[in-house]
Amino acid sequence: MKNIAVIGAGTMGNGIAHTFAQSGFKVQLIDISEASLKRGLDTIAKNLDRMVAKERITEAEKTQTLENITLHTDIKEGVAKASLVVEAATENVDLKLNIFKQLDEACGDDTILATNTSSISITQIGAVTSRPDKVIGMHFMNPVPIMKLVEIIRGYNTSDEVTRIIMELSKTLGKTPTEVNDYPGFVANRILMPMINESIETLYNGVAGVEEIDTVMKLGMAHPMGPLQLADFIGLDVCLSILNVMHDGFKNPKYAPCPLLVNMVRAGKLGIKSKEGFYDYSESRKAEQVSKQFL
Repeated sequence: MKNIAVIGAGTMGNGIAHTFAQSGFKVQLIDISEASLKRGLDTIAKNLDRMVAKERITEAEKTQTLENITLHTDIKEGVAKASLVVEAATENVDLKLNIFKQLDEACGDDTILATNTSSISITQIGAVTSRPDKVIGMHFMNPVPIMKLVEIIRGYNTSDEVTRIIMELSKTLGKTPTEVNDYPGFVANRILMPMINESIETLYNGVAGVEEIDTVMKLGMAHPMGPLQLADFIGLDVCLSILNVMHDGFKNPKYAPCPLLVNMVRAGKLGIKSKEGFYDYSESRKAEQVSKQFL
């Protein structure tokens, strides 16, 4: 397995491409937007520069990593030689199903199709292809080059052999793969998102302020960042999407998103990506200033 195609050049896609390329794989990074591809490659280059500055890699390793990546706007062209495709497009069911239909037609019969979805059913995605046994979830954590965990999610029809291949492949990336079954939210988000949602409810109900809630969780529970800061980092729109998937999948009111979260997303306050969420990021990407609406 030498050629890896990655669909989507956003935060997760460029991180996945970076990780495979740095591990010696030839990577075809695919996005319909040339501007997104350029931003993605620029991000990879900047992250590699930081690694060189910290003496984690050499200048030669940086150069080789970048040379391992080619950019494509056409899916058929990009996946032509791929042994594995990792889809990392927006967390939208219809979009992902459409992409997998295209991949099924464009890829060779032996190509494994993986998705980086954080909540959407692998079984549902596999069902729109002619190879559900070769469809699997590879849920990387953000930032991908640094975080060790990869959730490996088996769909109902995913084969033992494909699972074994992807588990071993993840280890070659220096990751720790953890196999889980296909239920809404899997493990990471089934536990994380209710905690974030409850933190938002706590703010919504006036129990405490933004900094106070995050301070309790950082100092009292030893979390590296508070849940509201983490929600901003993930993207409030992504958090809302995952909660909606779990609420729809389980029909359990405990997964219903807080009205405050819904309204913030409607207002375009999505966290770091929009420069405002629970914190104000207009001057810094660090959560140093609480958003005016919560002061």
